[in-house]
Amino acid sequence: MTPAGSELRRTLGVGDAVVVGLGAMIGAGVFAALAPAAGAAGTGLLTGLAVAAAVAYCNAMASARLAARHPVSGGAYVYGRERLGEFWGFLAGWSFIVGKTASCAAMALTVGAYVWPEWSHVVAVAAVVALTAVNYGGVQKSAWLTRVIVAVVLAVLASVVAVCLGSGRSDPRRLGVGVPEGTGGVLEAAGLLFFAFAGYARVATLGEEVRDPRRTIPRAIPLALGIALAVYACVAVAVLSVLGPVALGRSPAPLVDAVRAAGVAELAPVVRAGAGVAALGALLALILGVSRTTLAMARDRQLPEALAAVHPRFRVPHRAELAVGAVVAVLAATVDLRGAIGFSSFGVLVYYAVANASAWTLDRSAASRVVPALGLVGCAVLAFALPAASVVVGVGVLAVGAVAYGVRGRRASR
Repeated sequence: MTPAGSELRRTLGVGDAVVVGLGAMIGAGVFAALAPAAGAAGTGLLTGLAVAAAVAYCNAMASARLAARHPVSGGAYVYGRERLGEFWGFLAGWSFIVGKTASCAAMALTVGAYVWPEWSHVVAVAAVVALTAVNYGGVQKSAWLTRVIVAVVLAVLASVVAVCLGSGRSDPRRLGVGVPEGTGGVLEAAGLLFFAFAGYARVATLGEEVRDPRRTIPRAIPLALGIALAVYACVAVAVLSVLGPVALGRSPAPLVDAVRAAGVAELAPVVRAGAGVAALGALLALILGVSRTTLAMARDRQLPEALAAVHPRFRVPHRAELAVGAVVAVLAATVDLRGAIGFSSFGVLVYYAVANASAWTLDRSAASRVVPALGLVGCAVLAFALPAASVVVGVGVLAVGAVAYGVRGRRASR
């Protein structure tokens, strides 16, 4: 139960919730995940995108059902705790917080790399501080800023698609058919691309700040996912048609290279600016999600209880937000985490595996269990299809969390 006086303010409607999900999804994936995915899958990139979307759909349906049943902050941490037991809830929350904290720093550094490369760390820290201040002022301010960011990014992406497909250098044969890199390459690409779809979880983790959550969340999650999938498919087809899978896989800035290859180099600065804005939107949504999961775990004393405080005026978890912002700022100032996509994907896939297992318990009918079963299997397959280094580090981080949970349990039982 949530302590009296510590509830968050329910201000988000369907449109706001969709925008928050889009802010997390449309950004990092388009500008960062396409290249490594193409490097893994080759001409099987679009197949990998379809696999990632299918697994994301299963997870989205499970999350929507669970969020309607448990409309509080915390997402799969709460679902795992309520449906499977305390340990599984902790495992989901731990995976989410650690993986997404790394993603926050990576997104902050992406902002710096595009806005002012020579001072990328300074810009990254400034971005974290500014967005933490926005979140501190209330979730409605965050939703408003996210709406502006999503509009700008969609306009930039629409320009890229129009330029690439409208140029005389677009060739449908570059899209490719088949999986020359093998099934393993396609699954690895799907695991990397899943990083791009994971943003719809932000709608569920904000469950305590959504109006009429039993109606709003089940509508917002699939709508946000559907829009993101349509945007990703259009961008992937457009970029592949002018670069081809080999050049795309080697590109450090694929959308910039795509507009140059299409013969419109003057659009490159606009695309770079759009990438910076998109990374800001992803960072804003990530900080929101991590702080709300931190709040939920602190309420249950899985993390320091002081982090469960809610600001009396703004009705936001201000201490959790400040703590998350401080940790991300330190990481952004000292470490380059732009290669953290694989590690983040592993953590998020574990998180959703717990969500699907939780959804399995909602209804005993075979028909209702098909989607969460497919989602659970899909998460497991994609998690272990990621690059070996990501899997090893991810398993190690989970082991550290499990040990910490065990130590805390022994101390509590004394």
